[in-house]
Amino acid sequence: MSVNVRIHRADPAPPPHRPGRHQSGSSRRFLSQLDLKATPYFLISPYFILFAIFGLFPLIFTLWVSLHDYELAGGDAKFTGLANYANLLTDADFWNAVINTVGIFALATVPQLVLALMLANALNKRIRGRLFFRLGVLLPLVTSVVAVAIVFTQLFGRDFGLINYVLGSLGVDNINWQNAKWSSWSAIATMVDWRWTGYNAIIYLAGMQTIPRDLYEAASIDGASSRRQFWSITLPMIRPTIIFTVFVSTIGGLTLFAEPVMFGSNRMEGGSTGQFQTIAMYIVKQGFRDFDYGYAAAAAWLLFILILLGVAINYAFVRRIGGSK
Repeated sequence: MSVNVRIHRADPAPPPHRPGRHQSGSSRRFLSQLDLKATPYFLISPYFILFAIFGLFPLIFTLWVSLHDYELAGGDAKFTGLANYANLLTDADFWNAVINTVGIFALATVPQLVLALMLANALNKRIRGRLFFRLGVLLPLVTSVVAVAIVFTQLFGRDFGLINYVLGSLGVDNINWQNAKWSSWSAIATMVDWRWTGYNAIIYLAGMQTIPRDLYEAASIDGASSRRQFWSITLPMIRPTIIFTVFVSTIGGLTLFAEPVMFGSNRMEGGSTGQFQTIAMYIVKQGFRDFDYGYAAAAAWLLFILILLGVAINYAFVRRIGGSK
């Protein structure tokens, strides 16, 4: 007779509870979540800190100054409310500066962006020496604005300027380019275009480089011409790039300062009758020549509002490129 003997093993005793291990795991998870959520904010914080110090604070301080009779030379600031803004809105010199700024902006920005787009499209094609030409369009950007102003002032000279010499050979009398609005605007706009067209062309070229070549190959197979490909593929695909350049050009055009100042021999009046005085020149003249800092601050805030309006109008226009609704 056999006897079956079953030996029952006792289950191993559970490990003793260690509170430290659970707390350590929770701490690691907490630190991991903190690192995941807080690190992006930490990495971008330097920008916001610098903006708060050098951007937001001056903006708020300028608004406070614009509400006071604040003389830069000294004295107590006297609260005047919206008096500076009311005076500006009835100031003929300020509106003259606004008209000059908008006029130069229109003459410079529209041809500049169109030429930059055409230049980028040409540089995007397979031509010999593409790298040389791509680097060459950036040369005006690295040229000193003072040197540019000196050269163009000589080119637009009344008696011995090259522009008048060429026009004279065509039977046109000498033009005093600094004497009238349209002539001074044209000269300054030419300076701006020469300096910044290559910069915008390189930005457009970078956007065109991201367009897949398969789209162009498929369009060629379907029989689309180069012009049709440009309007149907290139422009819609680089619309965000165009919007960016329009924004930057609007801000730069409405705050134009260096070119007209150099063209007018470092005088803030913008000519004998203010024919090419921009808003930026007007602000500097009021704040640092006439020492009326509160009035200049109010003009600066009106310029800020003008820039916002200009950007909004241009955005509403440019976003329709390529058939966007």
